[in-house]
Amino acid sequence: MPEVVGKSSVQSKAGSANLEAMPLEPTPEIQSLWNDVHAAMRKEFGEAIFRSWLKPLTLRAYYHGTMEVSVPTRFMRDWIHTHYAERITQMCAAENPEIRRVQIVVVQNAISPDSESDSESAERKANQNNREGVASISSPLDPRFTFEGFVVGKPNALAHAAARRVVESMSVPFNPLFLYGGVGLGKTHLMHAIAWSMQENWPDRLVMYLSAEKFMYQFVKALRANDTMNFKDQFRSVDVLIIDDIQFIAGKESTQEEFFHTFNALVDQNKQIVISADRAPSDLAGIDERLRSRLAWGLVADIHPSSYDLRLGILESKRERLGASVPDSVLEFLALKVTSNIRELEGALNRIVAHAEVAKQDITLESTQEVLQDLLRAHDRKITIDEIQRKVAEHYNLRVSDMHSARRARNVARPRQVAMYLAKILTSRSLPEIGRKFGGRDHTTVMHAIRKIEQLMNEDAQIAQDVEVVRRALTG
Repeated sequence: MPEVVGKSSVQSKAGSANLEAMPLEPTPEIQSLWNDVHAAMRKEFGEAIFRSWLKPLTLRAYYHGTMEVSVPTRFMRDWIHTHYAERITQMCAAENPEIRRVQIVVVQNAISPDSESDSESAERKANQNNREGVASISSPLDPRFTFEGFVVGKPNALAHAAARRVVESMSVPFNPLFLYGGVGLGKTHLMHAIAWSMQENWPDRLVMYLSAEKFMYQFVKALRANDTMNFKDQFRSVDVLIIDDIQFIAGKESTQEEFFHTFNALVDQNKQIVISADRAPSDLAGIDERLRSRLAWGLVADIHPSSYDLRLGILESKRERLGASVPDSVLEFLALKVTSNIRELEGALNRIVAHAEVAKQDITLESTQEVLQDLLRAHDRKITIDEIQRKVAEHYNLRVSDMHSARRARNVARPRQVAMYLAKILTSRSLPEIGRKFGGRDHTTVMHAIRKIEQLMNEDAQIAQDVEVVRRALTG
């Protein structure tokens, strides 16, 4: 297998002199081979990528099956090494099987073998500077947060489909894409997935991902350094701007003003914007009305609280990734009990797997309850069925006595079912115990209520929102 090597340091003048003193000059045959491969890169990778990244590659030396090529900056070397070098090595080896690796070094002021016009040189340098500026500002992406690792269910199906559409479209399908939902429901996962896929599918596009907090930090830093023009140039040169947790700039008037102008400039250039928040644009308190209006321009996609089926699917996917032997009954127990958010759910599974490995024990329902007793006790200690009934009655403007009554009108029966569902997921009470607290109802009635609410949460956004609001009021 051909080997790709990238040197980590810039070649000094002394280092260059030492190289030149060694018999490393490529033969005319090797130089001709490189010229052919270099020219073939334009067709292999496309004109945009070739001009942005590969045109400056210059053959410096050939020794012991190694082709040493140079680029003018460390950033360019790292990018080529990550995205294109393996294929370039394969192309060279196909021409001459003795070539086993390509080593990329940084040589300042290195030029392309093809002559450049002044305008081409200026364009390349501007593009290079923009990429380096974006790379210095962007937040790192989590390698776990890809589309392949995202489990899709009804609560997040619209947001997932919209994120996929943004990545797969040659043009901007909607601007902005605004994702919102509670903590730990998958917003950040989708944002990272968009950034990863953009870099893979459209490597010539400049993608910047960062939190709204970091946007504000960079803006304040530019103000203090009296360098706002450079700040504007960096943010308005990107092709895709992804901002997480926009609610953070609530009440920050100067930051909102700058973001407003950045938003408009990118939209005018038909550049893609993706934004996330913990609530819909219209519900963002402390955000200027003009900006809230802009945020709602494109597609607003909410991520509902996870359903039982989605939580179970996430746990099954994580079990497969971990390669752990976890019984289905344990996953079902976790999916039923840990409902606050996906992070806590995955954290619970990590805990029981780690405990089993350290203790060298099989994972059982009993051991799971023992390992997670603090998590389960916390719910039981804070929440009682009486509290649940009071909160549900308050939310639906009913009397608490309606929770126990025999009334079967939908405006009473549905909230009662919501209360039964919450009693099951937020307490450790058995179905018969829950039934007794709701006017002496049979456990089968409670089971029917739980299944009905789980079904409605997948089908009815209002029911899903009602359940989440009451759950937050009880657990917040």
